[in-house]
Amino acid sequence: MSILESLELALKNIISSKVRTLLTMLGIIIGVAAVIVIVGLGNGLEGYITDSFSDMGTNTLTVNVMSRGSTRTLDVDGMYEIVEENSQYLDLCSPTVTMAGYVKIGSETVSTTSSTGVSEDYFDIAGVSVVQGRGLQYSDMAGRTKVCVIGAYLNQAYFGGNAVGQSLRVGGQSLKVVGVLAQQGDTLEEGGSDDCLYLPYTTAERITGETSTYTVTMKDEDYIDESVAALESALYAVFASEDYYTVTSMSEILDTMTSMVNVLVGVLAGIAAISLVVGGIGIMNIMLVSVTERTREIGVRKSLGAKERYIMQQFVIEAAATSALGGVIGILLGKGLSMAATQVVERVMGESLTVSPTLAAVALAFGISVGIGILFGYLPAKKAARLNPIDALHYD
Repeated sequence: MSILESLELALKNIISSKVRTLLTMLGIIIGVAAVIVIVGLGNGLEGYITDSFSDMGTNTLTVNVMSRGSTRTLDVDGMYEIVEENSQYLDLCSPTVTMAGYVKIGSETVSTTSSTGVSEDYFDIAGVSVVQGRGLQYSDMAGRTKVCVIGAYLNQAYFGGNAVGQSLRVGGQSLKVVGVLAQQGDTLEEGGSDDCLYLPYTTAERITGETSTYTVTMKDEDYIDESVAALESALYAVFASEDYYTVTSMSEILDTMTSMVNVLVGVLAGIAAISLVVGGIGIMNIMLVSVTERTREIGVRKSLGAKERYIMQQFVIEAAATSALGGVIGILLGKGLSMAATQVVERVMGESLTVSPTLAAVALAFGISVGIGILFGYLPAKKAARLNPIDALHYD
């Protein structure tokens, strides 16, 4: 008997017992669908994180200076000198001073706005542009002028789109709005990326104290290790210890978060794959029942000269066909659920996250389903092949 003939006979047996076959395949269907959705969700999360970090700039390094307890210090001019001395790797630098407290606009107090002291280069580093008025200038840093540039949300929500020339208060200081940034987010919302305010870092220092954080860009992301090494070496030369500073790259954070997502997805996919094993046990159980039901048929075939390998081939192919059919249904169900999940995430969370399983994941899930069918179909097939034809013919 050829493999095609065995496959044709297997399909006839599957079709003749539709309900039983469907129940047998249920574990495979659920397992394959779950694996596909989970892997697709992992891909979506990885893409979402990558896009988010790309917007923030993966070519940036964040330097935190913690000189408390050290006899040595590093001021802003010293940091600029370090960047200039390593200009083959480093490009722009901006002190960043995070402001605590609320923003007061007229009689209203805004608690969600992020206020940050930066240099005139920060907008180039962050990749944002000014659409109204002007940006911060070097003269603002030198003169510690009381000016600021605000995000599109504040401009629309509190100034009706005409913020330039108006005033607000941060940390008890009155600041004049000299510019408005282009909209960064898809929507203008409280606490979003457009709910922000930037003022000269020198003015922020006067309110909060010394600068301890710097944002530095690299000239070439391909030389990230060399850039970090050069920066750390220069800082070590200042403090003679690694305890007083940290250098963090956005690329490293991105890689760490991506690795965490991959581990989580792997664990969840492994848990979901347990249902594939359960489905395989179901296939083995139903094939054992099938061997018992078809004992006389097996006896007739063996008495007519059918060899053991043909009997084994028949039952293994039937188990594999059942499992493969369940895998196909599971793939279609998983694809449908992935599309539905994409829509649900977008509507409920308002974020664009595409749940998209890879072709490799689909092929792997299908291959595992077929493999499980062959693995768990082997024992029943072996039992059928070893039946004594005389005993099988007398089986009632």
